Amino acid sequence: MMSLTGKPRRKSVRKTIVLVTAGLGVVLSGAAQAQQIVVQGNQRVDADTIRSYVTGTASGSAEEARRNLLASGMFSDVKVAQSGGRTVVTVRENNLINRVVFEGNKKIEKATLEGVVEAKARGPYSEAIVNADLARIRDVYKRFGRGTAKVTYRTVDLPNGRVDVIYQIDEGDKTGILSINFVGNNAYSERTLKGLMSSSEMNFLSFIKTSDVYDPDRITNDLDQVRRYYLKNGYADFQVVSADARYVEGDKSGYVITITVNEGEQYKVGAVQVDSRLPGLDTAKLDSDIATSVGDIYNADDVEKTLNNVTREVNRAGYPFAQVRPTGQRDPASHQVSLGFVVEDGPHVYVERINIRGNTRTRDYVIRRELDIAEGDAYNRVLTDRAERRLNGLGFFKKVRFSNEPGSAPDRVVINIDVEDQPTGSFSVAGGYSTQDGIIGEVSVSESNFLGRGQYVRLAGTGGQYSRGVDFSFTEPYFLGYRLAAGFDAFYKYSDLTRYSRYETTVYGGQLRLGLPITEEFGITLRYSLYNTELKVPNTLKRPYNDCSIPIPGYTATYAAGTIDPNTGRNIGGQSIYPNCAYDGEASIAIKGSQGNTLTSLAGLTLAYSTLDVIGAPRNGLYAELKPDVAGLGGDSKFFRVTADARYYKEIFEDVVGFIRFQGGHISSLNNDPLRVTDQFFLGPSLVRGFAPNGIGPRDVGIADARSNAIGGSTYIGGTLEVQFPLPLVPRDLGLKGALFADAGTLFGYHGQRNFNVNGDAFINGISPTTGKCNFNAFTIGVEPECVNVRDTAAIRSSIGASILWNSPLGPIRFDYAYALSKDEGQKVFVPILGKFGHIGADQVQAFRFSGGSRF
Repeated sequence: MMSLTGKPRRKSVRKTIVLVTAGLGVVLSGAAQAQQIVVQGNQRVDADTIRSYVTGTASGSAEEARRNLLASGMFSDVKVAQSGGRTVVTVRENNLINRVVFEGNKKIEKATLEGVVEAKARGPYSEAIVNADLARIRDVYKRFGRGTAKVTYRTVDLPNGRVDVIYQIDEGDKTGILSINFVGNNAYSERTLKGLMSSSEMNFLSFIKTSDVYDPDRITNDLDQVRRYYLKNGYADFQVVSADARYVEGDKSGYVITITVNEGEQYKVGAVQVDSRLPGLDTAKLDSDIATSVGDIYNADDVEKTLNNVTREVNRAGYPFAQVRPTGQRDPASHQVSLGFVVEDGPHVYVERINIRGNTRTRDYVIRRELDIAEGDAYNRVLTDRAERRLNGLGFFKKVRFSNEPGSAPDRVVINIDVEDQPTGSFSVAGGYSTQDGIIGEVSVSESNFLGRGQYVRLAGTGGQYSRGVDFSFTEPYFLGYRLAAGFDAFYKYSDLTRYSRYETTVYGGQLRLGLPITEEFGITLRYSLYNTELKVPNTLKRPYNDCSIPIPGYTATYAAGTIDPNTGRNIGGQSIYPNCAYDGEASIAIKGSQGNTLTSLAGLTLAYSTLDVIGAPRNGLYAELKPDVAGLGGDSKFFRVTADARYYKEIFEDVVGFIRFQGGHISSLNNDPLRVTDQFFLGPSLVRGFAPNGIGPRDVGIADARSNAIGGSTYIGGTLEVQFPLPLVPRDLGLKGALFADAGTLFGYHGQRNFNVNGDAFINGISPTTGKCNFNAFTIGVEPECVNVRDTAAIRSSIGASILWNSPLGPIRFDYAYALSKDEGQKVFVPILGKFGHIGADQVQAFRFSGGSRF
């Protein structure tokens, strides 16, 4: 055996020795080659690191090694040469950046610029990188609307090869939008399309607005708004062909934006059908989830809403992998589109993981709670698209992007959600004026993403001529992890109403609320309020509105001691001479009898329904609100109150919006006791324009002061017709509109206390000795009446008028001029001091009404 195997084994040993020797030779050769590479000029970079760039080249050429070393960014100059069989590499290292400094940047924060530039502290200095940074900084300024910004740089040499890089910035003036031009639009005017955009053209208000600053991202969003507007108005083939922004230099530099569109034809819905390809699914049960009908103008929003509704219901029916796919068959001849919603079984793919990235401030759970899908659920594209829209709608992020990547198995998918937080807090100063409240100012601080938890917090303080107050609000939009908006409010408000009603009120308290969204359009809010109302009638020399009851020494004329009233035979010595004491202003006895504090404990509901297309400036849709309230869970007030308000908007012609409003309310006592004056309704221009605050409704005709005799009513109804339209020859972005209106309404039903024993003598001044009724008037009684002689009529008050509405950069401003067509003329009485007949208890009119606010 040995003789048979010895020879082959010797051959194998010899072969192994040869291979080992060859391998050792290669290693020695490589080491020798590395030793033959001489590195010169390096100070910080290790020589072996430099040699690796030479020995690691694929071709082994000196030129390739030189290019690789320069591309590393560590060197400003590299030379590779052969000398005496050796490779000599001579380098000049880039300096090390000590710090990066920005000078002259006032409009853009340092942190924003640091996130753009490639040059970083402790990184290598490269002239190429710094020059590229100059272009990056200029691009940032262009996005912020300053296309004329100039950027240069300089360096400051420091010891040990370090250098400071200083970017010097001349921000220049902001670069605005000279004009926005649409090409290809026939169905809608350029004025209408510009009104859909948040970007605007430069004009005389440019010094206080920023919407005229060119911003490519904002233009992109504006184009999406234009596209959605066409798609929801029947133009299913609409396309934005191009959007060109051209910078024009001259006496007035800026951007000229030209948007070319292809509208296509307007379509109506010809047919709607749900096509199920899932066994056992009853499509008849899905009919109620279809948001559009045959004959309707095609609306992409309705298609999207139907897609979400059907997907939700099919998933609930036990088909987790079902997918709903919309289809549309256009008939150009009849301009109709047949809509189909195909329900089919999708890929059986599960969500393995959801990664949330980029949220430096907003907490993960705030993002995850907007998702209707979680790890382990069946993947559904409709639900992820819906979540992306929700997250974008929060206002917490500059951008939101969903993407997918394969999971650990073929039936697994990973969802990536990339977000970028943006500031959500605001500090604002507001100012305004109204004919009711006078000049008023407000300072407020608000945060819509408090501590990154998605909570809303607001603190505001107001102060003005006739009112002041403090409000604090807190809202948790996902109470106990459910989509319930829970919150509370605390408030304090002082109001001086002496110009219209001769009294002051101070209200302070709080409210708890819980909002339950039932559908996308309908929601219910549960409310509980506890507040104290203090009513006070001033009685000073400047405002002697209670001196008929409490004479002011040295000011109020009184009867001499021992004076006997000829009508009653009572001693009225020391009492104020009436009605003389009321000529300088006097509160109604009903108001005086309500002085003091009233604690109200109130529970209520708010049922709200809204289909408005735009909340701030609706063109189409309905908003309806019903508020039933019950007071009596403790406290002093015990009543049931219900109010309702409904508004319907319809775009009659392009940019011409019709508006119809109905409102009403009723309050009644729960224990048959008289209602407190402060609990009843006091109305004026909020119901019928053309009337003063507290200008309509039941009045105390026994008081000589016309401004003080409103005592409130228990029932009101009202209606409004209004047409809003653009003002001719006025640029739309100025926010000016005109309006014509007609109002009608009434307030009636005084259910308050009627008799008050003010002087404590157990005798009610003003009660007729013969009839036992309070049927006097202010000029037939010598002392202040202690009963309320009520004039209460349900006569309809009406008015017509015109308005100027300005959605100014400083806030909404409205100016109304109204003419009262019908009103209560009051009760005709003889005025002895004038020697003629007059009217008391008449409605108080106010033709002009101005209201406005500002935020800056």
